[in-house]
Amino acid sequence: MNPDNSRNPSADPVKSRVSDFMRSFTIEVTPAGARRVHDFREHLAEGTWVYVTALSGGNFGDTVEACKKLAAQGMTPIPHITARSVANAQTLDSHLKQVTTEAGVTRVLAIAGADSKPAGPFADTLSMLQTGLFEKHGIRSIGLAGHPEDPPVNDRSVIREHADRKIEFAGKTGIEIYFVTQFVFEARPVFDYVERIRSLGNTRPLVIGLPGLATLQSLIKHATACGVGPSMQFLTRRARDLRKLLTVQAPDKLVVDLANYVAAHPESKISGVHIFPLGGFEKSAAWANAVVAGEFELKREGFDLL
Repeated sequence: MNPDNSRNPSADPVKSRVSDFMRSFTIEVTPAGARRVHDFREHLAEGTWVYVTALSGGNFGDTVEACKKLAAQGMTPIPHITARSVANAQTLDSHLKQVTTEAGVTRVLAIAGADSKPAGPFADTLSMLQTGLFEKHGIRSIGLAGHPEDPPVNDRSVIREHADRKIEFAGKTGIEIYFVTQFVFEARPVFDYVERIRSLGNTRPLVIGLPGLATLQSLIKHATACGVGPSMQFLTRRARDLRKLLTVQAPDKLVVDLANYVAAHPESKISGVHIFPLGGFEKSAAWANAVVAGEFELKREGFDLL
């Protein structure tokens, strides 16, 4: 789905498996973060899919400007369209018109958003998608949120119901639909999620969220805010060693486990990974590029960059 980010893939079969799995990685950036990046071509291969957040209470014009910059620098911008932040159908129409006409956007990520109370008539993603406005503005591809670990704002039954409705919608629309999951820290919740949505009839590609490079302290803070569930235990076990709290962590073991799983289960529909930089865009992009290039040494608990 995404362009080839490779340089010189490793000849080692296990390393090649990991590099191949990471080759089509996507990444995201906030509008403020996009302003700080001088030139995205210094960090990413041409055509890389870069998601642009639309933060609650923010100005959507900032998201549009970030998309314009990305497009001008050879990237594929994918703005977040957040249902609960949209005041009405006219606003949604305007936002879609802006990003498509001003930044050439044809792909979006449609999410419900973290606001507990919607600003308008769209309480969830599907109510927004069913307006027909995405088709009107020529959107060809829509990513939908997937939740390997249920977030705290909804109970489990609601999340499962929404997943079922999203899969039903994906089977009816002519738009390319795929799922992008929240980040996790261990692979087991992903494996369980794959089986769960397969049982609901999912045949759409799955892109698995990875945490970017950040200190253990920062990862725990972000995970708590985002409602990451059982895989948080991976962090808390490490946090018992206080010396590690300010040590930068990379999701290498998670990537190895996912790559091995995909090789053994091609029916899983996992098509790649999406990186949540968590404030470390440049570091996270550099790490991903090195993995794609095979510039790492495998270890028992993941790998080390060379």
